[in-house]
Amino acid sequence: MPCFIHLLHLLGAIVLLSKGFEVEMFTGTPAGEIVGLSDRIVAALNGFVREPDSRNVEYTTPPLCQYEKLLCELVRPRHELRKYLRTLGHYTLVPGSTLSLGDTDHFYRSDPSNPYHAYIEQTYGTTVVTASVHINIGIADPEVLMRACRLVRVEAALYLALTAASPFLDGAATGYHSSRWQVFPKTPTYVPLFESHAHHIRWMEAQLAAGAMQNVRHLWSAVRPNGDRRPYNLNRLELRICDLISDPIALLAVTAILESRLIQLIQEPELDPLIQSTLPEASRNHDLVQLSDANEMAVAKHSLDAELRHWQDGRPILAREWIQQLYDDVWPVAKHNGISCFLSPLKKILREGNEAQRWQQQYEAGQSVQAVMVDAIHQVSIHEDRLAQELCEPCVA
Repeated sequence: MPCFIHLLHLLGAIVLLSKGFEVEMFTGTPAGEIVGLSDRIVAALNGFVREPDSRNVEYTTPPLCQYEKLLCELVRPRHELRKYLRTLGHYTLVPGSTLSLGDTDHFYRSDPSNPYHAYIEQTYGTTVVTASVHINIGIADPEVLMRACRLVRVEAALYLALTAASPFLDGAATGYHSSRWQVFPKTPTYVPLFESHAHHIRWMEAQLAAGAMQNVRHLWSAVRPNGDRRPYNLNRLELRICDLISDPIALLAVTAILESRLIQLIQEPELDPLIQSTLPEASRNHDLVQLSDANEMAVAKHSLDAELRHWQDGRPILAREWIQQLYDDVWPVAKHNGISCFLSPLKKILREGNEAQRWQQQYEAGQSVQAVMVDAIHQVSIHEDRLAQELCEPCVA
């Protein structure tokens, strides 16, 4: 029996999935020093939560379907946070997904009494002190959700290629465009493609029983199914691989191509990589996991210029070429659903490079890491203030 969304598409109806974001950000000074202020922020502002290290803070947007409303929900909390930071002193938001200017030698606990935070610090140290954006897309049918997670897992590297924003760490260039994903401790180390909801439940229960996961949240992979009572009640796909995207409009573009791909999958279930891939059937699940993990590491190093292997048949393909093919493939879906205009910023990213590549170019032209970050802090602040006033005025009045 086709799912309800599929039936609506068969009738030619426009259907958008619900979308929400978890946005992690660093706080600090205009000079690029990252300063832990999350305890004060969480106490003063609604909608913000602390991370284990006090130097970053997170806000979550409500699930919405319309992109115009999503833009407001992305910009408004940042606008309010910037205003509050100014009351504390000469503080601002610091772009990037790693501790670009340091300090990775110390973990600054935001909640010393939290035992899970203690476990995080003792087990991972500052490798988890990163900033990112998690994109959540609502899918209620658990089997459709598992199929969606399979497809997004084998294409997750493309979303990192578009969003890479961490070429620096501790004041030095690392040689990686996403230093965050290069060091981030994916947990457990091996996560299969879940062949069904029942498979996901069995696997999660086994990991928890073995101690490979501390709790149901301790599944740190590029993509995961999420819901109110994991792993039993699930209602959304969570893409976790993206670095922090400073430009909210660029984030909407990445979201639009992801949503269009998922709508396409709902319409065409045979896009399931466990069905469509020509890799050997007996080892297909394992081979696709190995291929996807290798693609992620290649993109962490070279982002849009990385040479990848396509999940369909293992053929080599450059990340930017694969993204262009995906863009062309889903554009009719996006157009039918009235969101093709939101895809257009992807063209600029493919043409001019992602944030990491643009920063790397400045660095290679002779600017210091600090100078690059100081300029980025200033430019992002101007851009966000302009968005708040011009595009989201009712929300910040």
